[in-house]
Amino acid sequence: MPAPATEYKQERVLYVGCEGESTEPDYLDYLVKRFGSGERTGQPFRIVPVYKANGLLPEQVVEAVRRYAATDETWALFDRDEHTRIPQAVEDAATDGTEICFSHPSFDLWLLLHFQAYGGRQSGKSTDVVNKLRTADPAFRRFDKKNDKSIQGARRTALHGKTKAAIAHAKSLVSQCEHGACKAGQHKAAPVDRTSPHNPDHLPQSPRKWSARSGHAPDCKVLDRDPSTDVWRLLVSLGIEHDDD
Repeated sequence: MPAPATEYKQERVLYVGCEGESTEPDYLDYLVKRFGSGERTGQPFRIVPVYKANGLLPEQVVEAVRRYAATDETWALFDRDEHTRIPQAVEDAATDGTEICFSHPSFDLWLLLHFQAYGGRQSGKSTDVVNKLRTADPAFRRFDKKNDKSIQGARRTALHGKTKAAIAHAKSLVSQCEHGACKAGQHKAAPVDRTSPHNPDHLPQSPRKWSARSGHAPDCKVLDRDPSTDVWRLLVSLGIEHDDD
């Protein structure tokens, strides 16, 4: 169960559902500690991660974050891996405006993009991504060995100053999508007001239109976006894009 969110004046509170129980929550905590004061982003923010031991399936990620957040802003982080109900998770998210951060093959790709560009179909397998991440920086040498997928200590330090590069690499994957009509410049980063009856996004939306907020074409199937990761959208939404220290 997530800790209750304490709202401060002008503080933005996001509930973020996580498929994993370690890597994603750790990374979100890193974002809050490094950027949450608002000194760089222009607005302080707090992220409340929603996860459970042994992880959640994609459709469970969406269900859990909506349940805990009530009417607050919601995001869902989940991976391709070998899950079979990802289209259902996207459809569920589209009904109430839960933003999607889908990674194909996994969130580990987002970490790797901090250090290098990447490409080539992975078909839901993270073996190559993890192997390259282990050699990208000494801090990640033992990543995913003995179930250690944490983002703490030296691994956080290794990510410093590489956010801008990671975003650029992730955007490039959108524009390089085999579909041919996907462009990162078409993405939508502004959060949806899920409580307003005059919402310009007209919730609920079709799953195709909702998943296109990442810049992919509406008729580009989510499962065909290989490789890709939408985590960059969360950082752009928070105003972290210009981090270059």
